Amino acid sequence: MASSSSARSSYWLVSGLALLLGAAIVNQAEARAFFVFGDSLVDSGNNNYLTTTARADSPPYGIDYPTHRATGRFSNGFNIPDLISQQIGSESPLPYLNPGLRGQKLLVGANFASAGIGILNDTGIQFINIIRMYRQLEYFQQYQQRVGALIGAGKAKRLVSQALILLTVGGNDFVNNYYLIPYSARSRQYNLPDYVKFLISEYRKLLMKLYNLGARRVLVTGTGPMGCVPAELAMRSTNGGCSAELQRAAALYNPQLESMIIEVNRKIGSDVFVAANTHRMHNDFVSNPRAYGFTTSRIACCGQGPYNGLGLCTILSNLCPNRDLYVFWDAFHPSEKANKIIAQQILTGSAQYMKPLNLSTIMALDSRI
Repeated sequence: MASSSSARSSYWLVSGLALLLGAAIVNQAEARAFFVFGDSLVDSGNNNYLTTTARADSPPYGIDYPTHRATGRFSNGFNIPDLISQQIGSESPLPYLNPGLRGQKLLVGANFASAGIGILNDTGIQFINIIRMYRQLEYFQQYQQRVGALIGAGKAKRLVSQALILLTVGGNDFVNNYYLIPYSARSRQYNLPDYVKFLISEYRKLLMKLYNLGARRVLVTGTGPMGCVPAELAMRSTNGGCSAELQRAAALYNPQLESMIIEVNRKIGSDVFVAANTHRMHNDFVSNPRAYGFTTSRIACCGQGPYNGLGLCTILSNLCPNRDLYVFWDAFHPSEKANKIIAQQILTGSAQYMKPLNLSTIMALDSRI
């Protein structure tokens, strides 16, 4: 009788511990807000609320999203913020301009990203009404005031300091600024190496502003192999190769971004900023698509013209039947399957991909705090 009683009490002890652990994990997931800043690679629909041509709110965008509707994501399905949200056990944060972002939804975080923007304020001027980086950071301040009113200033500060942040910006400063037109204003002002140095110095200021606004865990992505996207193959390719000039830009920019992040962390005295080498991640499947189950890394699934790389992806465009066989969904943006590979590298990638640590290591370290 005594042994069955002790077995029962052991069972309840183990069950109780399991429940406590489960609750702790749920609380951890609930406690960790997620904020997203940047451009169309991470915009989840802010531009739907703006008068701009940089929008993805009509078919066939979203064809593979759970609702099969266009949401404003520049993807056939989930984008990278969605996939990171799944990894941290959270729902995707709503676009900041979405009227549904209020009450409890605010505690999940917010997505401030806006298609067409760059590090520089003069990037994407042709899109007119977009949320430039300085404005995204202003909205982040506004968000903190709103959350402070909801849960108190102290808790709001803690929510931000414990949050995960994703920052994806920089590609448009090349494709929608320096190389937008021949003899662009910026290309007359700077040769390419000096322009890259200027971008890095401006980006550093953005990182420090984010830090001063309370950010303490920030994933910073580089640019992909910009010269190999279908749009650039269609417009600039010679003999079917990637655009040498844009590849040179990516090769100059990405290592300097990584060095700057290491230097900023050293100055702060903590690994606040994490460099995600998305250039290498993309390059893996752009250079060897079949190894990842793709049939092509050159032709977009949705588009028209050479490589389906000209103009916008619309209901009138060519559309591939199986999106999982294509690295690129449209002329510039990865397919959901490509996004999943990138998100997995962010989660578990080695130091070749994630410096100084990957997201699973961050989550393990932070769960001990």
